[in-house]
Amino acid sequence: MFKRWVDLKTNKSCLIIGPRRCGKTTLLQSQFPDYNYITLDDLDALNWAKNDPKGFITQLGHRAVIDEIQRYPELTIAAKYAIDNENTCFLMTGSSSIGLLNSTADTLAGRINLYSLPTACWGEHEGSYTHRIFHDQITPKALTQANRKIQKAMLYGQFPEVLTTANAESKYELLINYKNTYFTRDLMQLSNIENIEGLYAIFNHLVRSIGSHLEVSNFAREAGLSHPTTKKYLNTLLQSQLVFKLYGYQYGPAKRYMKAAKSYFSDTGIIKSFNTNITDGQLLENFVLAELEKRRKLGFIKTDQFFYYKTKAGREIDLIFESENKLYAIEIKSTQNPSTRDIKNLVEFEKQLDRPVQKYLFYSGTKYHQINQVHLLPAACLHRGI
Repeated sequence: MFKRWVDLKTNKSCLIIGPRRCGKTTLLQSQFPDYNYITLDDLDALNWAKNDPKGFITQLGHRAVIDEIQRYPELTIAAKYAIDNENTCFLMTGSSSIGLLNSTADTLAGRINLYSLPTACWGEHEGSYTHRIFHDQITPKALTQANRKIQKAMLYGQFPEVLTTANAESKYELLINYKNTYFTRDLMQLSNIENIEGLYAIFNHLVRSIGSHLEVSNFAREAGLSHPTTKKYLNTLLQSQLVFKLYGYQYGPAKRYMKAAKSYFSDTGIIKSFNTNITDGQLLENFVLAELEKRRKLGFIKTDQFFYYKTKAGREIDLIFESENKLYAIEIKSTQNPSTRDIKNLVEFEKQLDRPVQKYLFYSGTKYHQINQVHLLPAACLHRGI
């Protein structure tokens, strides 16, 4: 397993946010087997926490894991008292930040570490990482082997339970179960959503719109929902960590959030669960961006935010980010044989700036090479890379 946090074993309480079934509980129980464990998915435990939060916290002792705390965010108030006055260490998890991060910010600021745990990075279950994606080249043999696995990885995603399920039919059945429970009904309960057909419509339109701008009015029309309701549903998907956004990149930092956003699924298994047809290009784009976003959340890519870029003339670049005083521009193309046409936007982007740009193109082939100082990276190089 990739080493996810260097300070997780310190004596400081923490909150781990991540989508359902991404491995939060397994991680904590494996690293902290001596800690008391309780989950608010247990209705008896949830009722106890609501009726007697201080007694609930006291009964856990000085070292405990509290799972699914988003079920009752107000419990953090009792946790704060124990952390401040009783030398207590709580390791908490939340499958959604709905109502949770605001409560945590108000009560536990400075007292806990906050982490984000995505689904597994591609290849993580096969061992520790083998290379740095933007700095190292892996062997042709390793690329060929990874290329044989990439289609299945893109189709079924990297939820840990899916990874350890043997055949394709069982993987798909598991994802369908996730869709019918964690991706929909669980969200409805947390967010007081009553229209499951509307939520399904939002999901399906998001799938079809991969790589396009997020226009709330279009989603509202497609789903047959009001604008405020649609906005609420989309925000729920973001807070549940099932979806992430890229905002438009502008040269001035103050302007970066003015452009319409793009939305992608945090794991491509979510796309498969809805069985909506998309192009090979959309699937590859979401897969590459989701894998890079996982590495950003885990701290392997040191930047606070990812962006996309679009000119007034409509020329786009899939990913822009700044890391360690370097500007990265990345395109993603579902082609075996990239040409100068595929890198044109990257070259033009650098010409507009007064600083060098690290330019990359992820593509479907199996060889590292360059075109006009643009590094061509096989998408398969993401396998066990950081």
